[in-house]
Amino acid sequence: MLDNTALENNGAAVATGPAGGPPKPDGLRAQVREFLASHDPATTGRMEFVRARFDAGLAWVHYPAGLGGQGLPRTLQKVVDAEFAAADAPTNRPERNGIGLGMAAPTILAYGSDEQKGRWLRPLWTGEEIWCQLFSEPGAGSDLANLATRAVRDGDRWIVNGQKVWTSSAHIAARALLVTRTDPDVPKHKGLTYFSVNMKAPGVEVRPLRQATGEAEFNEVFLTDVVIPDADRIGEVGQGWAVSTATLMNERVALGAFTFPREGGMIGFSARTWREQPELRTPGLHEQLLRLWAAAEVSRLAGERLRQQLAAGQPGPEGSGAKLVAARLNQEIAGFELELLGAAGLLYSGWTMRRPEGADFYGRDAGYRFLRSKGNSIEGGTSEILRNIVAERVLGLPAEIRLDKDKAWKDLPR
Repeated sequence: MLDNTALENNGAAVATGPAGGPPKPDGLRAQVREFLASHDPATTGRMEFVRARFDAGLAWVHYPAGLGGQGLPRTLQKVVDAEFAAADAPTNRPERNGIGLGMAAPTILAYGSDEQKGRWLRPLWTGEEIWCQLFSEPGAGSDLANLATRAVRDGDRWIVNGQKVWTSSAHIAARALLVTRTDPDVPKHKGLTYFSVNMKAPGVEVRPLRQATGEAEFNEVFLTDVVIPDADRIGEVGQGWAVSTATLMNERVALGAFTFPREGGMIGFSARTWREQPELRTPGLHEQLLRLWAAAEVSRLAGERLRQQLAAGQPGPEGSGAKLVAARLNQEIAGFELELLGAAGLLYSGWTMRRPEGADFYGRDAGYRFLRSKGNSIEGGTSEILRNIVAERVLGLPAEIRLDKDKAWKDLPR
């Protein structure tokens, strides 16, 4: 039985407090235990387990009933996750689908139709469909609104042509978030429309981009006469910038506000090396480590506060500041780790061409972390663009002068 009151809502039991008041964590814990009793983690197949968890409203509890949740506060998610982790239950392998879970899902929830939510959210959460993000273009640089990929309407479908770049997970993705230009006769921010595209559709070509690490974690994607049904358009025609902004705000929170324990993340490697190899210590390195350790702890606590704010509403420009700090800090810590290790830090595990499913900062060596961290200040919005966002939208400083604001996109020099 659930604690106090249980309300049935589309198959998901909602745990509430007395007289229908604030939800009680004990009620959610009881739900999880009841679920585990009928879905033994030791004998239930992983996919069967995660599908059932979604259907029970225990996937993301803050989502609506019928879409993997119960309409509860986001803060209660950690209660559910802790119970499943304690039972060593199968997961949906979130590390494989960070873009889908952190960016696609909240965008679909905010702007998708009811039909789209019902069609996409379940296989997205279970990991049956990996999602990627087709935003950046080689000709637009950091100015996303200047993108040139065209979508032309043809009845109840759209024909898309263009090129995207720096696409994580495109080589394993089933679907992608895609922003296109549908009206070149209006200013660049107004002529955009947002879609979901089938990455296996004819005309979609994925090519690897080999990085400084020696791997090809990223991709470039070519779209040649790709047909997208209008039913896969997310938001209204011409609303693409607003939908894209929502996606990016969620991305920057995801990149900049990781949940770590104290001394978790990148700083943990240097701290462990410092303790285990005292012969490497010098007074100068000690001073650097103390400064970076304190900065990492401040960043961790700020990220936790940001996530608590997110639980009360939608992500805002504060996520840009968190991502900006995280990128700089990761690069500084990675550089310190190499300096601390000395000659051993110059060793590298290998340059064999691989197509990993994502970045793995924690299962690799110091050389990899140093090289891979260089991309932190580019991916998810360049640090230069994020400084503008923080300056204008957080600090309230005067906006940067823009001469292209009211000109039609087709008349802008390229």
